[in-house]
Amino acid sequence: MTAPDFWQDKSRAQEKIKELGILKEELAGVGKYDKGDAVITIFAGAGGDDAEDWARMLFEMYQKFAQSKGFDFFIVHQNENDHGGYRNITFEIKGKNVYGLIKNESGVHRLVRISPFNAKNLRHTSFALVEVIPRFEKVGEVKIPEEDLKVEFARSSGPGGQNVNKRETAVRIVHLPTGLAAHADSERSQLANREKALIILQGKLYKKAEEDKIKKEKGLYISKTTEIEWGNQIRSYVLHPYKMAKDHRTEIETSDVEAVLAGELDQFLEAEKNLSAV
Repeated sequence: MTAPDFWQDKSRAQEKIKELGILKEELAGVGKYDKGDAVITIFAGAGGDDAEDWARMLFEMYQKFAQSKGFDFFIVHQNENDHGGYRNITFEIKGKNVYGLIKNESGVHRLVRISPFNAKNLRHTSFALVEVIPRFEKVGEVKIPEEDLKVEFARSSGPGGQNVNKRETAVRIVHLPTGLAAHADSERSQLANREKALIILQGKLYKKAEEDKIKKEKGLYISKTTEIEWGNQIRSYVLHPYKMAKDHRTEIETSDVEAVLAGELDQFLEAEKNLSAV
């Protein structure tokens, strides 16, 4: 065997090993972007201050989880109310294998407690939607025709709509065919926020394509208009009349709901990972 032939055969062998490694990961439920970073958006459900306060509690839960793991944490966009709650908030968690670790947190999260906003101390149920997508490194990883995009600009704002930036640097991009949208206002320039929003939108489109593929394979495809059901929770957090955090997919539950809200999510994440691999 000549030297060129040897190196060609070696290259083919290495490529085959790489392909087998990718196939092995796919069979084990490991996706293309599982080793990378994640972008999380939390949307408050109907219910005003209670739901928006629940969105804040979930945001703080994931923030504490990220800190406990030594991950980096950055806010991309926040729509805050006058009580410190969030109508919606988007943030990045950066670290090794972050997306693969927390991607199954996507879904509706339900809270039952005595409302701190009700003078009669009545029990209240709140819902929030958590969306976890992979964080792409650059624009262009998912091809999006320019005519499919609607780009809007606004001033970055703080609680209660108070402007904190006199220039229109905040950016919202809507993907017209799907209605998916992404916001960014953490960067100083309009151009940088546009790129950030576009990268997030790519992640949303990738996640939607993956979910649609899985639903079709399992015969569970649901139309776009009925995909999100606020009452279809994946996990419940009960603070009254008893204490419990329960994942409805894995049936894992604990009475130490305060620890869960303080970022101790490992038991849920591990159980969901094992369920996804089955």
